[in-house]
Amino acid sequence: MLRSLYAGISGLRSHQTMLDVTGNNIANVNTVGFKAGSVQFQDTLSQIVQNSRAAQAGAGGTNAAQVGLGTQVAAVRTNFTQGSQQATGVPTDLMIAGDGFFVVRNGAETLYTRNGSFGFDSAGRLTTKDGALVQGWTAVDGVVPTGGPVGNIALPVGATSPGRRTENASVTGNLPSGAAVGEKLVRDVTVYDAQGESRQLALTFTRTAGGWDVTDGAATTQLAFTDGRLTTTPATITSGGVAVDLSAITGYADLSTVKLGGQDGRAPGSLVSYTLSADGSLVGAFSNGATSVLAQIALASFDNPEGLEKAGSSQYRAGANSGAAAVGTAGTDDRGGLVSGALEMSNVDLSQEFTNLIVAQRGFQANARIITTSDEVLQELTNLKR
Repeated sequence: MLRSLYAGISGLRSHQTMLDVTGNNIANVNTVGFKAGSVQFQDTLSQIVQNSRAAQAGAGGTNAAQVGLGTQVAAVRTNFTQGSQQATGVPTDLMIAGDGFFVVRNGAETLYTRNGSFGFDSAGRLTTKDGALVQGWTAVDGVVPTGGPVGNIALPVGATSPGRRTENASVTGNLPSGAAVGEKLVRDVTVYDAQGESRQLALTFTRTAGGWDVTDGAATTQLAFTDGRLTTTPATITSGGVAVDLSAITGYADLSTVKLGGQDGRAPGSLVSYTLSADGSLVGAFSNGATSVLAQIALASFDNPEGLEKAGSSQYRAGANSGAAAVGTAGTDDRGGLVSGALEMSNVDLSQEFTNLIVAQRGFQANARIITTSDEVLQELTNLKR
């Protein structure tokens, strides 16, 4: 009689846990990066009321008679399936498309999360909304040391891109074939020295009987054309250490469009904007048109993600059965890629959770009925004494 009471009580406790887990799932249906939990039950020890007996020559064997003592929670599992994508348009919002976790630092503790709602604090550090510091690698001269230890990712406010000396330039456009012999066209080409200081490189084009002469005052190159097409090879002129490519110039009639096509030098520039790429690289854009990788976000993977322990704020810590974190870059070693401007929403399935609510409620009611029925039977036994 008392066994049924204890079995009913264990059923109440187990189904209460199921209600707790289901209620928590529903409460977090709109929590970014939340992963739903589920409860699994198992029976407890069974009491043997009759032992089994082996078959003999004169009698058949019998099975053991056992009475169960109720149920208990075997596990509360975390479902790490992918949540839906929600576009935000915020460049620091990141979603992991696939497996893996962001690595964050909260005080002295390293934690892991699927919530990619990040932003920069007043010190320029990339943080979660509750202040945990996002971990990764800081680039050195545009190269990310991904094999080294991870650290805080910081946006280098006030960073500059150094100037670069012009080594190559090009001139494009058309020189008019109908120009009179001796006619001159002067074009200024802006180039840069090693410190990024600009200077003007003046090229003078002079019409000759055989084509055009190009000079900077020191060196001269002759250009010849056939049916408007340049036939001089190689068509270059070196001026002040800058090799100017003239091969794109044409010589058709009546068009005077010769101009600078491009050059590979630049002035110093300051950081004006940034983007986050699919591999987690923080790429800075500078006022001089240069781009450079500033840092890269790290991702962690685990042999057994279900072994992670929840630490609150949609964050996890490594557990005894999760295995060690394998830290690397997005898109490598089974780690997913990153989507910028989007967040991964909760993977809670409301239809399944409402079904679980009904199942837990009915299970709770059934176990409560076991207790009331056992109590009524005990009451009848008590009344026999009267």
